Amino acid sequence: MSSKLKILHSKITSDKGKELLILHGFLGMGDNWKTYANVLTKIGYRVHLIDQRNHGKSFWSEEFSYSVMAEDILNYCKFHNLEQIFILGHSMGGKVAMELAFNHSYLLKGLIIADISPRKYKPKHDLILNGLSCLDFNKINSRAAADEKLSSMIPENSLRQFLLKNLYWVEKGSLGLRVNIEVLKKANHLIGKELNYNVHSKLPCLFLKGENSDYILDSDKDIIRDYFPNAKIAKISKAGHWLHAENPKEFIQITSKWLNEFG
Repeated sequence: MSSKLKILHSKITSDKGKELLILHGFLGMGDNWKTYANVLTKIGYRVHLIDQRNHGKSFWSEEFSYSVMAEDILNYCKFHNLEQIFILGHSMGGKVAMELAFNHSYLLKGLIIADISPRKYKPKHDLILNGLSCLDFNKINSRAAADEKLSSMIPENSLRQFLLKNLYWVEKGSLGLRVNIEVLKKANHLIGKELNYNVHSKLPCLFLKGENSDYILDSDKDIIRDYFPNAKIAKISKAGHWLHAENPKEFIQITSKWLNEFG
């Protein structure tokens, strides 16, 4: 491994404004949040759409855990001279945000956690990971062919289209995956890891639950408030786990109101 510090890839929406970092979920990328970021930029935020390690255009690494992903954000903030940031994390990104709140709270002004709690989750992504692993790019040379191959394992069209955003042209006529699929397959059990610390964060935070999602249950509210005594918990109606995409209007309304209160 090179001794040179590796910095996460990002797209930054403005050259001024209150700093907000967005951390995507497992198998996602910063670009998934582009529409939301554009709205927040208009109300005074400088939004950093970050690709986490082994995702998007960021570096690949055999190391993959919440502690190293939190350290990536710490290094990113040092590189860009950021402090007193807001951070929004969805799913896996929410766990990274919580890790930062527990161990690097001085960086943060507040955090928004989208559809994840600190508790342990059973591995959920085996079928998806196996599906992506089956894409043989020696034979598949179009997005349509990749979609057809995936459809035999993943019948839900919206989920397939989300996953297919990870395809890119390595060179003319040759497709590849942005995600480091082999490392992520090995790390699948780590994604659901409980964040087990004897730490309580008094940072302002907003936990958002998708109405139709089972990622945050009523029974999770006690553990959320134990770790984050100043947490507000809100529900996004008519939405599942991808709540920002399934009900963007309500998601933007609730988060921007909260940000304006604490920003």
